Amino acid sequence: MNIKNLTNGLFKENPIFVQLLGMCPTLAVTTSAMNGVGMGLATTSVLVCSNMAISLLRKVIPAKVRIPAFIVVIATFVSIVGMVMEGFVPALFNALGLFIPLIVVNCIILARAESFASKNSIMDSMLDGLGMGLGFTIALTILGSVRELFGNGSIFGVSIFGAAYKPALIMILPPGAFLALGILLAIYNQAQMKKAR
Repeated sequence: MNIKNLTNGLFKENPIFVQLLGMCPTLAVTTSAMNGVGMGLATTSVLVCSNMAISLLRKVIPAKVRIPAFIVVIATFVSIVGMVMEGFVPALFNALGLFIPLIVVNCIILARAESFASKNSIMDSMLDGLGMGLGFTIALTILGSVRELFGNGSIFGVSIFGAAYKPALIMILPPGAFLALGILLAIYNQAQMKKAR
């Protein structure tokens, strides 16, 4: 068991800020910090469970059908997570809408299944899924917080600037997602370059 498998996804190989994977849900659902947390945790749950299952079955799944087999495993866990969310947090489930079932085709999950879980032990695969999922969650939460702060004047629904604040509505619209992500990527890359020096 290697603890680096957990920390890689948080910073060094962050799915959003480094690998630029999963852009569809990243840009679509991050209109608020709560949506970012909800989508991130749903994806983390699927990543951890599917990585463990694929690692467990890696010697049984024939090479010719490994991708369809991975998708069936992932789809099973997405269905379970979707039903749990619909039952226990229906407001969040409705806010995320179609993007919950689309976790099945999220390239982060399939990439980790193919490149890591199918070649490593169950514990290492679990840590990898947890690290990548938490890195994804942190990135979505930061992006959602920035968009909500400037688009609504609040974070997690708590007003920050007061009633006098005139929100920049573009931040909660699709162009605001691209703008906020671009600025965050520039800040992240600048910090990484300073660290490298």
